[in-house]
Amino acid sequence: MSEHSHPHKKNQINLNTAFIIGISLNLLFVIIEFVTGIRNNSMGLLSDAGHNLSDVAGLLLAMLAFRLTTVSPSKKYTYGFKKSTILVSLANAVILLIAVGIIITESIEKLTNPQPIKGGVIAWIAGIGIIINLLTAALFLKGKEKDLNIKGAYLHMLADALVSLGVVFSGILIIFTGWYFIDPIIGLVVAVVIVISTSNLLKDSLRLSLDGVPRMIDFEKITQIIYSQEHVIEIHHLHIWALSTTENAMTAHVVLNDMNKLEEVKQNIKLILLKEGIDHATLEFENTESLCNHACVPHVK
Repeated sequence: MSEHSHPHKKNQINLNTAFIIGISLNLLFVIIEFVTGIRNNSMGLLSDAGHNLSDVAGLLLAMLAFRLTTVSPSKKYTYGFKKSTILVSLANAVILLIAVGIIITESIEKLTNPQPIKGGVIAWIAGIGIIINLLTAALFLKGKEKDLNIKGAYLHMLADALVSLGVVFSGILIIFTGWYFIDPIIGLVVAVVIVISTSNLLKDSLRLSLDGVPRMIDFEKITQIIYSQEHVIEIHHLHIWALSTTENAMTAHVVLNDMNKLEEVKQNIKLILLKEGIDHATLEFENTESLCNHACVPHVK
């Protein structure tokens, strides 16, 4: 038991440290970028600062959700606060979309009325942004496939690095051409990048918040796995949903032709489901003569 708990605790400490470092770095950069953007009248820097500020908020929410998952279940919250991780990922996506609206509005205004800006300053500040974003993304590299919030943080940091790279190029172009309208155009490009990088996060978090089947779980495959077990002749009331961004649950009624094999079949099914990413499986077994309390609609093979 103790051997299992230590790596888990170490993983929690590592992720918590990653969040703190990531939030601190990005908050410091937001302040630098915002002040520089105001002083140099750069929409590219201001829009990127707004984007990075939304990422700081997203990291704060993700860290809060991560910590809430460690809260023990209670009589009122029998699963603890695991579901908060899904709500946070949805809130994170919404925050980013709000940032998109602000960036688009300001960029269009600047595009119709370009203002003189210093391309060199923009390029240098955005260059610093690339380094900070890549460092932050690296902090979440190992955990990105295990948690939707971690994946969201990782993707946002990579997207920010690309955006900052675009701002660097815009600063260089302004130095050599004097085309100030490039700055608000970069602001619009930032908005497009945010929408693209956020679309999957929004769809996944919305699906999970509605108790939909997690994207990585194949409903038909799970059904066939259960049907393939010896003595299983029918399945109904099959439901698969997410308890959090890292844990999935399933319930099902399974009809057997030999109830003496119940324990054997149950253990086989649960072992296979665990390999398929379903941590919590509740199975109700019935024989061919049993009647469901509700209307039973057999699942079509």
